Amino acid sequence: MQQTTPSTRRRFLHASAGTAAAAWLAPVEQALARGSATAKSPGSVLETVPFVGEGDFPLETTVGAGLGRRRALDLSTLWPATLVTPQDRFFIRTGCPDRLPPTASWKVRIHGLVERPVEVAAEELRREAADMGAHLLECAGNSRAAHFGLMSAALWTGVPLERLLERVRLLPRATRVLVSGFDEHSVLDPASVPGASWIFGLDQIREAGAFLATGMNRAPLSPDHGYPLRLVVPGWYGCTAIKWVNEIALVDEDAPATDQMREYAGRTHQDRGGPRDDFLVRTGRRPEGPRLARDFQPATIDSAALPVRVEKLGADGGNALYQIVGILWGGRAPARALGIRLNPDLSFAPVEAIGPGDGHTWTLWSHTFQPPAPGRYRIELSVRDPPARTRRLDMGFYAREIEIAGV
Repeated sequence: MQQTTPSTRRRFLHASAGTAAAAWLAPVEQALARGSATAKSPGSVLETVPFVGEGDFPLETTVGAGLGRRRALDLSTLWPATLVTPQDRFFIRTGCPDRLPPTASWKVRIHGLVERPVEVAAEELRREAADMGAHLLECAGNSRAAHFGLMSAALWTGVPLERLLERVRLLPRATRVLVSGFDEHSVLDPASVPGASWIFGLDQIREAGAFLATGMNRAPLSPDHGYPLRLVVPGWYGCTAIKWVNEIALVDEDAPATDQMREYAGRTHQDRGGPRDDFLVRTGRRPEGPRLARDFQPATIDSAALPVRVEKLGADGGNALYQIVGILWGGRAPARALGIRLNPDLSFAPVEAIGPGDGHTWTLWSHTFQPPAPGRYRIELSVRDPPARTRRLDMGFYAREIEIAGV
């Protein structure tokens, strides 16, 4: 067995950090060019330790159809050169509707509380589209059952939603925007309600920098990713990223929450609604959120961190040395310090290395440890700086476990 000394460990960490910094500072085109290449671990890795207790959901494989179509990204493949996800690997929560009308003449209707409705052709928006930057999407239903693979990051091209709204004159009562997409499928999903739409405050659209995307990674959107148009709301859960957008309506403060808002209310940390109302009558499902859109809190992603792979590097001072590599994302500002523990009875210790990041996608981090004995270890993270809302981290949502067979 190759021995890994403390000095070797320091060189390994410094080399990894240097590689990460170079990749984060490289142009996005460079990351895209390398994004589909096979990523290899730097340094000497004897083996990768699998996470346990997460089921057998397939990764990098498209399963199901229609409303139940899914694909999960293998997060263990993330390296500094592969942080931008190729479109054919980007996660899928719902497949392209088989009843989708012809897209050659696709238009978006802007109506509601406006002086005069207008229709805007998708082709016109494609001509106006500009680089919107790299942004991460995470499904609000992302979970351990899918190995947390229902999230990905891409470089987006599109048109700011606020600019699109400038094409109409709003009536005084217009304070909110309803964005809807075509969502009629022959194949349904018993765990989901058809009908894709979300209501945003005008200020929320502006603050988030929401845009209608026309492309991903310098290419047109694929059908499963919302072609010809999808909404992207940076920093918000993917349930707000409406695909196949065909309608934008201006509404007032009394607009009821949409079925999709209420279906995802629990997953976006909203207060629960009453025991029975028209949502239950229409869908047969118990509502979870407020009745009115104005009572919904922004469906923003809290600061979060997750281990994505654990590598056995060798022995150091008798015991085997392991490195945990993970990702950090979400929050209003990029986290600068993380805590980690492998035993719920222990305090959080500082994570050793965190790569640079801008807060729009994800940041890599790494930490080495030497387990004192064989057994099950539960990896938990905490955001240490800056102070941030971390509801899912606080409840152990992103904790993962490994089994160490020997030391």
